Order: sequence, then C-alpha cells, then structure tokens
Amino acid sequence: MEHHELIHRMKEKAGLVQAVVSTAGDMADVLRYAVEATLRQNGKTIAAPGLDPESRQKLETLCSNAGLTVLNAPLRAHQSQIHTALTGADWAIAETGTLVLDSSSEDLRIATMLSETHVAWIPATRILPDATDLSTYLIEKMKSPPGYMSFITGASRTADIERVLAIGVHGPQELHILIVEENPS
Repeated sequence: MEHHELIHRMKEKAGLVQAVVSTAGDMADVLRYAVEATLRQNGKTIAAPGLDPESRQKLETLCSNAGLTVLNAPLRAHQSQIHTALTGADWAIAETGTLVLDSSSEDLRIATMLSETHVAWIPATRILPDATDLSTYLIEKMKSPPGYMSFITGASRTADIERVLAIGVHGPQELHILIVEENPS
C-alpha cells in the first residue's frame, strides 16, 4: 500500500471510532494544536511525558503565553489535574485506526488514561497497513520484559452499564491524532 493510501486509510478508520485526525507539518504544529485544543475545551493543563527537552521548552513557552500549565513528573502527584495528554505514538495501524504506544513509563500510562483529551502524534512513516506488520516490532519488545504496550483505538468507550454507550469512562473522552508529514509530497 502506498504512503498516501496508508494515511488516507488511517484517517478514515480512526474517524470511524470518533478520533479527530489531522495532519501536521512538524513538531511546532503539534505543540500549537495541543495548546489550541486545550484552550477550546477550557482546560488548564497539559501533561507531555516523553517530550524531548527542546520541544518541552517550546511547549512551556506556548502554555505560559496562553495561561496554561505544563505538568511535571511524576504525574502521579497531578493525576486529578490532567486535562490534555500530549504523547507520541510508536506505530499506527491503518486497518483499524489504532495507535500503538510503548507505555512502559508510568507517567505515559497516567497521562493517556487519566486525561480528558489525548493528543497523539505519529510520523507518517510509522503507519503500518495492518497488525501483522507490527509483529517484528512486538517480538523484539517482548525479548526485554517487563513492558507495557498500549493499543489505542478512538476515545475510551464502554457499554457495560445496561448496554448504553458511554464515552470517556475508562480513559479520555477525546482522541486527537496528528499525522506528521515533515516532507509531504
């Protein structure tokens, strides 16, 4: 499957499970998007575990200018305050619109499970056609246990209570996926 077809399929399948999918040109676009989404939702905080130091500094500047707070690790101390989680994804599966994250970090797990909104970015080159294409990566990850892999498909949802669909019960109410194409063709 060609590059642009994978992106199209990822957008289509993720959209079917109520994810908001957009493209971004670079990390600066991702940071601005996260700040703007948080402001639109009247949020006050962003947790960004695993963000590289340069991007974190840029996020802190954007948040400071917007009146938002970037939460510091350990996030366990802030677990009830997380509005927006900003994370990268290791892989995406176009067939199902799923993000795959190495969630071995407790801070990453807390951010992605306890935030109201999850904004995740994925490089376009890391989108795979289907789950079988992920097998080599998973086999390598399993050689060094313990580990924790998260497969995220859409916003948190359940129909446990009288078969009535509820969004955001076991995780974020919204999932925003930004596909980063640094050299779009």
